[in-house]
Order: sequence, then C-alpha cells, then structure tokens
Amino acid sequence: MYKTRRPAAVHPPGMSQYDTDLSHGMHVVHDGPPQAPPILLIHGSGASGASWGPVVPALAERRHVLRVDLPGCGRSPATESYDVPRQAARLAALLDDLGLRSVTVVGHSSGGYVATALAERRPDLVGTIALVSTGPALDALLPQPMILRLLLAPPFGPLLWPRRTDAMLRKGIDATAARPVDVPADKIEDVRGISYRSFRTVLRGNTAYLAERGVPERLAALAVPVLVVFGASDPRWEPSSAHRYEAVPHARLEILPGVGHLPPLEAPEATAGLLLGLGARGVDVPAAGPET
Repeated sequence: MYKTRRPAAVHPPGMSQYDTDLSHGMHVVHDGPPQAPPILLIHGSGASGASWGPVVPALAERRHVLRVDLPGCGRSPATESYDVPRQAARLAALLDDLGLRSVTVVGHSSGGYVATALAERRPDLVGTIALVSTGPALDALLPQPMILRLLLAPPFGPLLWPRRTDAMLRKGIDATAARPVDVPADKIEDVRGISYRSFRTVLRGNTAYLAERGVPERLAALAVPVLVVFGASDPRWEPSSAHRYEAVPHARLEILPGVGHLPPLEAPEATAGLLLGLGARGVDVPAAGPET
C-alpha cells in the first residue's frame, strides 16, 4: 500500500514512516504502526504536515499517524478550489481508499474547519475531533501582527511574497507564538512553496466557511466528541473566545498557559499528551466543562 520515498524517521523498533504517492491531490506521510488506531493531522493555512513534526514521535508510539499536505501546500500541487467542504471531500476519499473508520481527526487553526467539515460530510469516518487554536467565529479574530499584514495583504503582499527570506518567514511564524519557537527547517521550506494566489484563495475559503456558520454551532449539531485546545496567549484569536466551545455537547476545553497560536511547536509534549488521551473511538473525552 505504501511506497517509501525518503529515509525513514528514527522510531522505536516495530515503527516506521512512509511517504505515499499523491492521493486525491494530496501528499500523505504515515508514521507509527499501521495497525494502530488512526489519527489524522490537518495543518492550517499556508502550512503543511511538517507543522506537526514535534508531536509526531510521541503520537506514533501508540497511533497510526497520517499527516496530509492540503492542496497547494507543502508537496501537494495547487488546485482550482480551496473551499473548506471541497478539502474535506478529498480527505474523506483518502480515508475511504485506506479503509479507515472512527478516525481521530485533528485540525490546527483553519485545519479545524476542514476537520469539522469532514465530520459534517462523513460522520461515519470520524470518531473524535480535536481542534487546536481554531477560531470559533470571525468576530473573534484579532488584529494581525504587522509582519503578517505586510506579507498577506495588498498592496505590499504581492510584492513581498516572491522576495520572502527565511528570516522573514521565521519572523512571521514567531509573530503568532507567545515566545520564540524552534521552527523546523522543512516547515520553512514548505511555507515558501505556497503561492500568494493559493494562500489568498485559501483564506477566502476559510472566511466563507465561518461567515456561513460558526464552528461551535456546527459542532453542536454533530454527535461526535470534541477536544478543543487553545493557547491562553493566542495573538491571532481572542483567547476568551475559546469558551464559546463550552456550548458544544460532549466537548472538553483545554487552555494552555503561556502558549500562543502554535501549541504543536510551543508545547509539543502537552499537545501530544492531550491527543493521546483521546480514545480510539473518542470515548475518553467527557461531556464536561472546561479544564484549565
């Protein structure tokens, strides 16, 4: 089923890493025992599966970890449509091809919208949803750091985009964290690969999805356990807005003190621990109030 395309990562005996050929326009990396309970990691806007690198070794000890590069990101080619439901449909087709069910689906930032849309579209595939730094609604978005405004918005964005240096990219990523982070080199490489047009189109698709209906309202209509992880110092989304998820039945909220928008990079051990606490079928996520 899998084709090895680069040296395997260092894992304990009996564990392995595989790159697969493009599946439904997406590059996929598998880590951990293939027979273990599956967990699908979805990155945020303009990022790639490399964003999850620091949490993968811990997850792969007990889970079959799948990391995707959504279309136009990382090693995946660009596409004509970046609508959130279309992205979810691609993931559903991937899971169908792999014969996976009751998957723990984890989304970071806007990857949480794709995770939610997947559960809306194909609840039979999703055992549990985990949202990491996923803004609940448009009115919770904070003014963006200056470096991001310069890179992402006209008139300077289209001019600066092809001139981005590694230092600029690291500064942009650091601007979303509560403190400087160690950014993996492959993440920088993947961020460089996305085009300005693709990135802007992805952002418009995310905005349209949120404008139609907020994430807590969408999740409340689903019969799926939910874990929400939010940094107490998130500079992109109003941290207090995370409490809106308390209205979701069978949801649990975890606030990470001293953490910004990037828990997988800022607090990889805590993030991995929370994700490993999810049962294979989501039964370990109680219908309880927030744990802070």
